[in-house]
Amino acid sequence: MDSIVKISIANGIFWIDIPEVNLKILCGTPADSIKHLMKRGLLLQRESKGVKFETGPNAILLSDIMLQNGSFSNMGEFPVLQMLYRQGMIIPNHPNNSGKKPLLIGSGEQIESQMLYIYRGNYGLTSIEEIIECGYSEEEALALMNIKLKFAFGSIKSSDEFIDSCIVEDSKTEIRDGVFIERIESNIFKIDYKDQSQIVDLNLKDDEHYPSPYPLGFYNIKRDYFGIIHAGEGDGWDPTRPCMSSILLFQGKIYLIDAGPNIERNLLALGIGVNEIEGIFHTHSHDDHFAGIPALLRGDRKIKYFTTPLVRSAVTKKLSSLLWIDEARFEKFFDICDLKEDEWNNIDGLEVMPIYSPHPVETSPFYFRALWQGGYKTYGHLADITSDDVLKNMIRDDDTKPGISKKLYHKVKENYLRECDIKKIDVGGGMIHGDAEDFKNDKSKKIILAHTSGELNVTQKEIGSGAHFGGTDTLIPINQDYEWRYAYEFLRIYFHEVPLHEIRMLLNEEIKVFNPETIIIREGEVNDSIYLVLTGIVEMLQSSKVRSNRLSAGTLIGEISGIIGIPSTETYRACSYVQTLKINRELFLEFVKRNRLYAEIEKLKDKREFLQRTWLFGEEISYTTQIKIAKNMVLKSYPKDYHFGHELTEGIFLIKRGRVERLFGDKIVENITEGEFFGEISSIFKLPGIYNLVAPTNVEILFIEADMLEDIPIIQWKLFETFQKRKRFILQYEGSCEHTIPWDERYTLNIQSFDSRHKNLVGISSAILRNIKDGKNNTSGLKDLFEALFEYSRYHFKAEELTLKQYNYPKLDEHKNYHEEILDRVYSLKKELLDSDKIENDLEVENFLRNWISEHILVQDREYVEFLHKRGVY
Repeated sequence: MDSIVKISIANGIFWIDIPEVNLKILCGTPADSIKHLMKRGLLLQRESKGVKFETGPNAILLSDIMLQNGSFSNMGEFPVLQMLYRQGMIIPNHPNNSGKKPLLIGSGEQIESQMLYIYRGNYGLTSIEEIIECGYSEEEALALMNIKLKFAFGSIKSSDEFIDSCIVEDSKTEIRDGVFIERIESNIFKIDYKDQSQIVDLNLKDDEHYPSPYPLGFYNIKRDYFGIIHAGEGDGWDPTRPCMSSILLFQGKIYLIDAGPNIERNLLALGIGVNEIEGIFHTHSHDDHFAGIPALLRGDRKIKYFTTPLVRSAVTKKLSSLLWIDEARFEKFFDICDLKEDEWNNIDGLEVMPIYSPHPVETSPFYFRALWQGGYKTYGHLADITSDDVLKNMIRDDDTKPGISKKLYHKVKENYLRECDIKKIDVGGGMIHGDAEDFKNDKSKKIILAHTSGELNVTQKEIGSGAHFGGTDTLIPINQDYEWRYAYEFLRIYFHEVPLHEIRMLLNEEIKVFNPETIIIREGEVNDSIYLVLTGIVEMLQSSKVRSNRLSAGTLIGEISGIIGIPSTETYRACSYVQTLKINRELFLEFVKRNRLYAEIEKLKDKREFLQRTWLFGEEISYTTQIKIAKNMVLKSYPKDYHFGHELTEGIFLIKRGRVERLFGDKIVENITEGEFFGEISSIFKLPGIYNLVAPTNVEILFIEADMLEDIPIIQWKLFETFQKRKRFILQYEGSCEHTIPWDERYTLNIQSFDSRHKNLVGISSAILRNIKDGKNNTSGLKDLFEALFEYSRYHFKAEELTLKQYNYPKLDEHKNYHEEILDRVYSLKKELLDSDKIENDLEVENFLRNWISEHILVQDREYVEFLHKRGVY
């Protein structure tokens, strides 16, 4: 019998079972990993001492890399909830409560990130100050906090009170009971028990994605004037269908209501590309409504983000915890549109009213309405509401104690029961969800029951209807063809200087619909038509590339090969139902020549084709954005042995020919080759360079200014994913060498941005010590490292001081003086090295670096930790 059993569950997800010590490890936790375990029969119903519960994992192995191929790799919220409640590991007197906590295994950074993300997933905003920052009075904030405390059984607990951790850095580590784990390389682990071992590789290949646990098929949806597409009626535990969500259609625009797991696949099934989405209405931050956020960043313009300031703040803090980013970065990805609670907010003719719903995290269900014959037509989307029985039990008379006031209880109940034409409600039951029977006297014309994993009972069926994925409800019918409007708008944007009658000529071409999986243009063939994609998703394939790129509405396909009359260098294939404007090649060529567009198209041809072949610029980039980038990027040549320096702050360097080496000290940590890029660390994320970039051969670069990419979400998201991966190099290399300053978990402050910067300071300091100990202190690499230490220290101190100033830290001046002393010492060491080309006293430098790290983090910074934590800064 095998002492270690390994089962491959899905791309990037594995199951390790060591029966002798009752250790079951879920390896890899992308969204819906629990549903994948259910589908594989690894979560079973059991009964002991009259208590029913599920089996499942009791430990989680986290990915070293938070983002892979555009998706979150670590989403432990639901797996941890399954262990605590559905298995019963935290429930008093439960037969499955042995006193052991769920266990997170992985790098210190990812464990800390998961702890903070789960903390925010449990509670949302965690202080009165955080609520006040959203525009509430102190009295209102106290009332909202008391409701939160009632759900939290009286107190807000840190994640480590109910979750254990096992940090795996770069040496063999015992998980427990003689089971050991070792990182072989980034994201690849070896697990040993007795004389057996298993290798777990959590890396996704270039052409792999985390799969959906359920098949959906394809739907050719008619787009109403005002209507609803049902995009999910399940919950976070239903392995057969998507989580509760809807897609709202209004005047040809598409709005999402929530973004649950696998939303990219859900949209694909419905024939909706990300560039077609106008905005998202977000109810709250639980993973079954939040996990699909990355899919919405895969377009070339910002999607509008609609919710109340309270929900936005909770979502921002959770996303920031998950990704270790500054909260301000949220606005880099979305066009923020705050809504006023309990008021009708007008959004280009569509009116929306968010209401408050008591819940463990900040939650705002929505009502929508649009004017039509006979008055308004209305839709209510009541996700994550609380049952009347639970709310009644929360009522209290003392305003200082946890619970809800009678006045607010009656207001919530009244808001839940607003009359609508169509109302979708959460009937998940339990302590934090709704009950269908609360709506048996609701006067709405149609009620749809959702957010449940169980079969509806007879009573529920008498109260409300069900809805299947892809089903629609029309509130105001359509009496026009939006496809022609889409075509006109795209052509008018692309060819804005062309006379209108010329655009109308192209609009007289036919609308061509392609079924899913149909080849539109084949590589190697001369296409006789150019296609403007109006709806749906197309993938671009190249025989020489493993990865394919996806394109959505607004893309012109076959344009360059069609105009010039050469064989297509790519195959274009419909991923969903796709509507296109099919334009005759000869007519389009005449259109281009008549309007003096040919010369520019010919001039930019090579640049555009090169961009299309790259990972960074090859997908979801519209015609106008691609033209704009191609027009403005500059071809530059650099000689062999060129060291890139100050220019790295200016933009992105895309390699056309040759290669560039990324060095940390004198160690090559990455080779960057044709089609790949560098420069994002300094130009986009504004961090001091801690690497050296050197051209070992002559190299040709296409340079793109950073400002040009500022408002393109898919580019920003891919740059961030690359930045996260490259950040791992410094931590991995630092831990694999001798003469380092090891990262001590006592250094962790549980303030994510500070901890991340401290790790980089430790890494740079370690590299300096290695360089000195190896007898290389007269090399240019050491000079570069001291320069990096000085610049990064200055950057970190400034950021730290800004945060302390924002929260009026009383000892700020004293802390700033300490920073100035450190910078003066680092500067003097840097100057000594520059002047004499060597370090005179190695031991003095070593003692300074080691003592500084300990003094700075363990003593000086510890003084403000409690101060910031009390104000909700984590």
